[in-house]
Amino acid sequence: MNGVTLSLEGKAALITGGSRGIGAACVRLFREAGARVAFNYRSARAQAEALVAECGSENCIAIQQELASADDGRELVAKAIESFGRLDCLIVNHGIWPPQDAPIASMADTQWRQTLGVNLDSVFGLVQAATAQIQKQGRPADGSAAGYIVLVSSTAGQRGEAFHADYAVTKGAVISLTKSLSSELAGEGIYVNCVAPGWVATEMSAPALNDPVTSKKIFSTIPLGRVATPQEIAGPILFLCTPFAGFMSGEIVNVNGGAVLVG
Repeated sequence: MNGVTLSLEGKAALITGGSRGIGAACVRLFREAGARVAFNYRSARAQAEALVAECGSENCIAIQQELASADDGRELVAKAIESFGRLDCLIVNHGIWPPQDAPIASMADTQWRQTLGVNLDSVFGLVQAATAQIQKQGRPADGSAAGYIVLVSSTAGQRGEAFHADYAVTKGAVISLTKSLSSELAGEGIYVNCVAPGWVATEMSAPALNDPVTSKKIFSTIPLGRVATPQEIAGPILFLCTPFAGFMSGEIVNVNGGAVLVG
């Protein structure tokens, strides 16, 4: 593959949930690869501004945007396009995981609807608007990729998660969406893949990982004996947006230390 690199020079990327955790790791890595990057944050303004300063404000922008509905997703894509004039890579990384156990018999309707709104409805709006923009830009004359979409799911989307049915349902739907969009868009040169992390050392997982009883149980299910770093998830995401993944579409890339095989 002469001349093929991990460079994203000339590309514009939108990364959701980019102010911290996996998203922030992606922002840094995509900037290192040469892409111009837009990312959203909901309330972590200080962290978002610090990340922009670190990555360079001329090629990195933070957008304050709630993602709880399809309209929210469309609005964020529009803002990113307004800033860069195009969109080549969409990384859908944001999501919520209510940390308290919620048995299905007593799960509140409000929790169910909120989780689906953030983790699924907004994803629909993001993907819909990004796809329309990539189609509008057209496929390069050399037949290379028109664009890339990477959705972030979870091991919970593949094997379920007791007392967290709302989260598992949304992540399972993301996997189905990946497969559907791949079949629909591959002929247009739009590559759609999914990265499915296991436990990662982020703020979202901190309540569980910091609990002695829960963390012991978590570590016992991971063959590698530890949780991932955000950077270890960002790497495969970047890979899927390069020609090195040029024959991959509709794939679910498991990055979980082997946990999904033994759960």
